[in-house]
Amino acid sequence: MNTKESWNVLEQIVTIDLGFVRLKGELIIPPQAQGIVVLAHCSGSSRYSNRNHYLAHLLRQQEGLATMLIDLLTEEEEAIDQRTQHFSCDINFLASRLISITQWLFENHITRHLKVGYFGVERGSCAAFLAALACPMNVGAIVCRSGYTDLASENLSYLQTPTLLIVGGNDCSIIAMNEDAVTEISTQHKQLEIIPGASHKFTEPGAMEEVARLASQWFKCYLTPFDQRELHLHAMPLS
Repeated sequence: MNTKESWNVLEQIVTIDLGFVRLKGELIIPPQAQGIVVLAHCSGSSRYSNRNHYLAHLLRQQEGLATMLIDLLTEEEEAIDQRTQHFSCDINFLASRLISITQWLFENHITRHLKVGYFGVERGSCAAFLAALACPMNVGAIVCRSGYTDLASENLSYLQTPTLLIVGGNDCSIIAMNEDAVTEISTQHKQLEIIPGASHKFTEPGAMEEVARLASQWFKCYLTPFDQRELHLHAMPLS
């Protein structure tokens, strides 16, 4: 585990051992962090993506949010998956990885005091749903971007974790999918946000910044202590 501290910000490259598999992630904890957002991706290289780093940076600009960028697949698994989609289509497998990551956070002395939130993308959204169902007391909030929610539709009626779904306004098939999902999710704390003019990847100017704004508000609301939550609830609605 490599550690670096700059201006009281803790930065670590961490390795999570899962039997014969090791997952690598980037953990950054600003001062006074109260919650941590796990940005989980279904590949072995997404934590190196500039766009993913930028999103994590935007989330950390909100006081009280730490981030962990981590891939649910190793680079070797991703190489296989590019040919077969064997791993990325196995939602239960991806969820088991996310559950193990969450358990590691609660066992690590640096992060065990932080409330955990999930940021899932595409199939990673479904992994977030299933992982939250498996450990509901440990997960305080979920945000999904361009989620393939139909892959977890049979389980959404059991989901009690506050959930925000974010979809691009030009992503018609995903809009319909997420509209169905938000009606199926059982918790009262749920919301669908459609960003006008945005595509599936949110590459348009200002689109990713809007994703970060919406996600930050959601996480700030549900990952802060109960005595501060009322203030964030009054600061909403999101749109």
